[in-house]
Amino acid sequence: MARRTSRNQRPVTNSRTAAAACPCGTGRTYADCCGACHTGASPAPTAEALMRSRYSAFARGEADYLLRTWHPRTRPARLDLDSGTRWRGLEILRTEGGSAFHTTGTVTFRASYEDAQGGGVLAEHSRFERYEGAWVYVDGDVAG
Repeated sequence: MARRTSRNQRPVTNSRTAAAACPCGTGRTYADCCGACHTGASPAPTAEALMRSRYSAFARGEADYLLRTWHPRTRPARLDLDSGTRWRGLEILRTEGGSAFHTTGTVTFRASYEDAQGGGVLAEHSRFERYEGAWVYVDGDVAG
């Protein structure tokens, strides 16, 4: 069953402190939200939670986490993040599957950013699977 959400997220700062607001836009602190996934203290319970934690990892420059949560069959050998990109907000548009009762799921999202060329939006329909009991990112279709 699909659900549609419209979550207009307020821009957040790229603070590195655990008490700061989580970049994924839930309103929780980083430590109580995506930080627990990044440290390995708590795996993402849903595909959407993994999507949010991966967005936060991009915002915080956590390339190791991104690689760890990428399916081995589609994972690149290395990941070089652009330190000049500032991720400014995440909006989850739709999720399908991806709960504790599913083995696959999709998340459609928009993420706003700023870089040397100005601002922009990345829109993607991402696919997730359970691999060895944990949610992992498989791949996605970037919207034009």
